[in-house]
This record gives sequence, structure tokens and C-alpha cells, in this order.
Amino acid sequence: MTTTAMTQRRTVATLAGSQVIGGVGVSSGLAVGSLLAADISGSETWAGLGGTSQVIGGAFAAMVLARVMAAKGRRPGLVLGYLIAVVGAFLVLLAAVAGNFALFLLGSLLFGGATASNSQARFAAIDLAEPRTRGRHLSIVVWATTIGAVVGPNLTGPGAAVARALGVPALVGPYTFSLVGFVLAATVLTIALRPDPLLTARAVASSGPEPTHVEGAPTTGLAAILGHRQALTGVLAMALGHAVMVSVMVMTPLHMRHGQADLDVIGFVISLHIVGMYAFSPVTGWAVDRWGGLVVITAGSVILLTATLLAASTAAGASIPLTVALVLLGVGWSCTLIAGSTLLTAAIPLAQRPAAQGVGDVAMGLAGGGGGALAGVVVEMWGYPALAVAAGGTAVVIGALVPLGRARRC
Repeated sequence: MTTTAMTQRRTVATLAGSQVIGGVGVSSGLAVGSLLAADISGSETWAGLGGTSQVIGGAFAAMVLARVMAAKGRRPGLVLGYLIAVVGAFLVLLAAVAGNFALFLLGSLLFGGATASNSQARFAAIDLAEPRTRGRHLSIVVWATTIGAVVGPNLTGPGAAVARALGVPALVGPYTFSLVGFVLAATVLTIALRPDPLLTARAVASSGPEPTHVEGAPTTGLAAILGHRQALTGVLAMALGHAVMVSVMVMTPLHMRHGQADLDVIGFVISLHIVGMYAFSPVTGWAVDRWGGLVVITAGSVILLTATLLAASTAAGASIPLTVALVLLGVGWSCTLIAGSTLLTAAIPLAQRPAAQGVGDVAMGLAGGGGGALAGVVVEMWGYPALAVAAGGTAVVIGALVPLGRARRC
């Protein structure tokens, strides 16, 4: 086995480990974010802003992390994202105790730093991968998130016990797990992500020292994406797929609570949704390598449409059809994420990849943030079924965009 191949294996193993821990942190807060937002603000109209702030924060953090990675490598960027999220989780704790909604939104924005690191790790997994195995290596790191992401929502009950012991609101408890998870994920990456995969890839590509000219500006990444149809299709698939998933997911806990579902049941359903997002990633990655990203994006569009229409047909509360819809929502999202990410990476030269990947995650974050922000308003005015139908329309658009990627360049 070559030195590069051994480094690639260690890189994937390290990233997978950090994803497990970081996934606990992200999903612990995600499971109760909309409920905490509604309680602090005093209105369910603003419930979606908790998750939306996190998504938007992740988008802006992705730009910062991309610049850091382009200049110094993957490890400093990924660690920075988790450290930003540590501050965010702490501010959310303070906001809940003080009943300060503005402080809660600020904390949620910074909490998004973990989302950015969690997301950017998938690109670090394929810096040294062979083109024919990119989908599989990327999907392994995405899959590793399953463990932590499924555990996180199920810490809602234990989190309430921690909150009682601390004398703070019950929904604050899960954020204590988030804070600890982010610290541990940053520690693992600092110690074990060596050598840095991006710097190693540059050195291998130049057959010598790493190149000094690195194009890390967001404008460079955007220009590269707009100049290649496959890259553009990949970014649009990621962004729109994320918008569909986030908009429906962030309002599902409220839809369930309106039907008197218990907090533990809500956490369980969200955990199954996260299983759908991550657990089948290796199959999705294999399918991308076998049949290509465009085929998998098309499949993702169909799955998302099925999920949203099924969700639209459910009554408030907990039910098997709603649970199935949330699982399918996660699977469809996984298809658009993995296929879109692989198309983007394959289309962009190595020197421009961190910038382009950062722009891609910014687009995904802003689309998800916009969907989450509108979700609360739509549910307040027209109800959860109307939101799900609108999300289904976006899923149709994803499938309609696939022909755009058949030509290599714009």
C-alpha cells in the first residue's frame, strides 16, 4: 500500500471519529431548537428561526472555514468551526436562562460553526481519494455521522434531567451535550488529523512542496462553479435538497406537539429522520461511483417528492406515515448531498476546490436557512400540509435541473 493510500485511510478514520462526536453535538441542539425558539420568543411564528439561524450561521462559517482551509489546510478550518460552535452553545444556554430571544439567535448563528465543520469534513475525506472511489470515501464520513446524530435527539430525556439538576429550563439540557461534543470533536481533529489531507494532496499533485498560489477567495470559487455545468448542477442539487429537508424537518416537532406527542417521541422520530439522512450513505456513494451523480440526484428528487407528499397527508401528532415521511426525507437529502458534492469536487481543479466547496456549502446553508425561515410563516398561515406540498414542488425542480449537468462546461 502506498504512503498516500495509508494517509487516506487514516484521514477517513479520523474524520469518521470526529463526525460521531460532533454529530452528537449538532443533533442534540437540532432536536429541540424549534421548541426552544418558540418558548423563548413566546410565538410559534418564530419557531423556525432557531434552526434557521443555525443553518445561516453554518453558511457564513463555511466561507470563513474555506479561506482558512485554502491557506492552512483542512485541520485548522475544521477545528475552528467546532470552537465557534462551543461559544454558540454556551450563548444558547445563557439565552434560555435569561429568556433573551436575540441572544438565542446569536448563539444559534455561532452554533452553525459545527454544522459547517461537520459538512466540510466530507470534502476532506476525498482530498486524497482516487476519482473512481470519491463517492464511497465521501459517503463513509457522511455515514459516520449516523451514530452521533441518532444518539443526539435521544438525549432529550437525559438532557431534561441534566437541566433539572442545573435548575434551568428542560430544553436547555441537550445543549450541554452539544457543548461537550464540540470540544471533544475539536480535540480529536487537532491530535489525529495529521498529515493534513489537503496539504498532502497539493504536495502530491505538484510532485514537490505545496504550491504557494492558492485560490481561496469566494469569488474564485463562484466563478469556477458557474464555469462548469456539472459543478453548478451539483451545487443546485445540494442547495435545493437542503431547502426541502430543512423546511419540513424544523417544523415537524411543532406539528407533532400540536397533536400532543411527548418530547421523547418527538426526539425518536427526529432520530429516525437522521438515520435516513446518514445511515444509507455508503449505498448512495456506491451508486454515485457506479451510475454517476446525475442519476442519483434524479433518484433523490423522486424520494424527496414522495416524502413531502406523504408528510402533507398526516394529521398533527405522532404517526407511522409521518415517521416514514421523515425517514424518506433524510434519504432523499442524502442522495442530493453526496451526488452533488461528488459532482462539484470532480469538476473543479485542486487549487480552487476549497473555495468552490465553501461556496457550495454557503449556497446550501442559505437555501436551507431561507426554507426554514419561511417554514414557520407558512405553517402559521396555511398549516403544515401546505408547507410540505410547497417543499414537494421544490423537489420537482431538482429533477428538472438534472439535464443542465450533462454538458461539461457552460
